[in-house]
Amino acid sequence: MKPMTTYKLKHNRVTWTNIIHPTPDDVEALRADYPFIHPLNLEDILSPMERPKLDEDDDYLFLVLHFPQWDPVQRLSRSKELNIIIGRGSVVTIHDGTLRPLARIFQQCESSEDARHRYMGRGANHTFYEIVDSMVDYIFPMLRKIDKNIQRIEEGIFTQDMRRVIREITLVRRDVIAMRRIIRQQVPVLSELEDTTHPIIQEEFEEYFGDLSDHINKARDYIDEDLEIVGNLADTADMLANHRINEVMRILTVISVIMLPLTLLSSVYGMNVPLPLQNDPSAFILISIGMVLITVLLLLYFRRQGWL
Repeated sequence: MKPMTTYKLKHNRVTWTNIIHPTPDDVEALRADYPFIHPLNLEDILSPMERPKLDEDDDYLFLVLHFPQWDPVQRLSRSKELNIIIGRGSVVTIHDGTLRPLARIFQQCESSEDARHRYMGRGANHTFYEIVDSMVDYIFPMLRKIDKNIQRIEEGIFTQDMRRVIREITLVRRDVIAMRRIIRQQVPVLSELEDTTHPIIQEEFEEYFGDLSDHINKARDYIDEDLEIVGNLADTADMLANHRINEVMRILTVISVIMLPLTLLSSVYGMNVPLPLQNDPSAFILISIGMVLITVLLLLYFRRQGWL
C-alpha cells in the first residue's frame, strides 16, 4: 500500500493541499480535484527540477520557487524546489518534505485552531503569502551563518595555517556561489508576482507581495557582497601564500649560495693532487676555520644587502 503523501486542511473557505514527494497518482488526484489546472503545469510537478517561474492562467497562478537547504556533510547549500498553485479559495504546495518552515506551518495548522485562523483565516492569498514569506525569511539565518564563517576566516587569515585557511575559503566560496545562484533565480519571479494584475491577487495583498520582493532583493544584495568579500579574501590568501613561498625560496637560495664555495673548497681538497697544507697536521682545522669564515662573511653580506 502506497504511503500517504497528500494532506488537506480546510478552514473557513480556504483549502490547503500539501503534497510531499508527488507521484503520478497524486497528480491524477489533483487533476480530479482541480480540473482547471493546465496539463503542462501538472507535468511540471513531476519534473525533477524546474527553473523558477510564474505561470498565469485564468483560474490560478502556478509558481516554481527554489530555496536553499544546508547540507552539513558537503558543507553546501543545496536547492530545494517548491511548487505552489494558488486559486480561488485554494492553495496547493508540492515539495519533497525537507523545507522546514513549510513543514512547521502545516504542522501548526494541523494541531492548532489558532494557527489555522492565523494562516488560513484571511483567505488563500494570505495563506500563500505566509508560506512564501516564511521560506524567504528562512534564507536570512543561513546568510548570517555565512557572514560568521567569513568573519572567522578574516580573523584567522594572518595567524592560522595557510592550508587550512585556503580550504575554508574554498568551502565558503563554493557555498556562497551556490546560495547566490539560488537567490538570484527567485528575484525575477517574486518581482513578477509583485507586478501581476491577475484577478486572483487581491489589491490589499499587493503591498505584501512587494514586501516579499524587497526581502529577496535584500538577500541578493547580502550574498553579492559576501561573494565580493570572499573573492578579496581569496586574493589575500594567494598573496600571503606567495609571500611565504618567496620567503622559503629566499632562504633556500641563501643556503645554496653559502654551500657553493664550501662545496667547491671541499671538492678541491678531496682531489688526489698536490695541494697546499696537505701534509700539515693542522690542515683540517685550518680548512674548517676558513669555511666558517666564508659562511660568516657571506651571512654578513646578505644581511647588509637586506636579503636576510
